[in-house]
Amino acid sequence: MKSALITGITGQDGSYLAEFLLEKGYKVYGLKRRSAIPNLENIHHIIDKVTLIPGDLLDLSSLIQAIKLANPDEVYNLAAQSFVAESWPEAIYTSKATGLGVINMLEAIRLTKPDIRFYQASSSEMFGKVVEIPQKETTPFYPRSPYAAAKVYGHWITVNYRESYHMFACSGILFNHESPRRGMEFVTRKVTNAVAKIKLGLQDELKLGNLDAKRDWGFAGDYVKAMWLMLQQEKPDDFVVATGETHSVRELVEIAFRYVGLDWKNYVVQDPALFRPAEVDILLGDPKKAKEQLGWKPEVSFEQLIHMMVDSELKKLKKTS
Repeated sequence: MKSALITGITGQDGSYLAEFLLEKGYKVYGLKRRSAIPNLENIHHIIDKVTLIPGDLLDLSSLIQAIKLANPDEVYNLAAQSFVAESWPEAIYTSKATGLGVINMLEAIRLTKPDIRFYQASSSEMFGKVVEIPQKETTPFYPRSPYAAAKVYGHWITVNYRESYHMFACSGILFNHESPRRGMEFVTRKVTNAVAKIKLGLQDELKLGNLDAKRDWGFAGDYVKAMWLMLQQEKPDDFVVATGETHSVRELVEIAFRYVGLDWKNYVVQDPALFRPAEVDILLGDPKKAKEQLGWKPEVSFEQLIHMMVDSELKKLKKTS
């Protein structure tokens, strides 16, 4: 039986990945920060099937201990301070958790069990002020936030350890991927939650920032399969994971409100305070390499994703009302 250690197991991606690996017959371990009271909502349905190990990405000794306890074949490093807007006021913490945490895990693997296959969660935010459209594995990075800058460090240190120590270390450059398990601070969840509340008469308006920002949005449940496929290859490599389609925040809003029979223009208010200090205008990924080499492709469309998220919000709100 293969085993895997997932950092960030209680998050959106970690929970979907844990489900996927359990279905594959893996023994699944999750790293749980000692200093935090974990929110287990995303994994409550599989909590008896996974083993949580205390540890912290900023504490090398705890990571070494976690690897010794789990003895994993694969490590998926998904944990990070991942809310872009929060990375400006929390720049130093973001740099540590999202950047230095990666080298701590790589060092723990190198010192303890260097044949582990390692996956690093890189981000399309690294492309930032894009120099070409669409973005692919060879597109230069131009980060526009402390979060993105930290992710760039994590990405390149993963490449460096692969080349320096011949470790099986891969980075998945994932474009925006969402689900009903997404945190409320992310725009897709903010919109779909507000739409459900407005439909049920629990909210009157929705405040948003830049409606013209464009993103390549997919379903998180599809994207975790690509993570696993990367670690099943003969040689380690880096891959862009994306749908190859881009949609604006305005389109997201239109689809969500239309789904419940409402006109978004009657409820949405633009708030200048919600604009980023340095905006990323468009992200559009080229998933050709992942499709050709991994045999991966997204299965859930953008519209299906938004409908799924609105349905989930309506179901939750009706239960609690």
